[in-house]
Amino acid sequence: MSLGIVMVSHVSDVVKGIQRLINEVAKDVSVTTAGGTEENGVGTSFEKILAAFEENESDKILAFYDLGSAKMNLEMAIEMTDKEVILYDTALLESSYTAAALIQAGADLSAIEEQLAPLKIK
Repeated sequence: MSLGIVMVSHVSDVVKGIQRLINEVAKDVSVTTAGGTEENGVGTSFEKILAAFEENESDKILAFYDLGSAKMNLEMAIEMTDKEVILYDTALLESSYTAAALIQAGADLSAIEEQLAPLKIK
């Protein structure tokens, strides 16, 4: 089973920048993004999130987001995909980067989650 990452942000440039950073340390990890609204405004899009799930080459996805309304759209999209998606309430940049680096290094999900635990947003 392969692990991939989906990042959701209210601004496309935010997740595209993080994706670029991740690609420097985790070239083999499938990372897809959903940023902004359908009109590329500030906000999130259920359709973009669903497309990011489907475009991701992995069968199990670790999903990260920036703000609360992104989480609502993520939760709806999770219900509509056949892929297994785990949603994390953690700091977007730090946790997506950490997860990708660990996936690249061959860590299993429990080791990844142990590293993500301190990054939880309370």
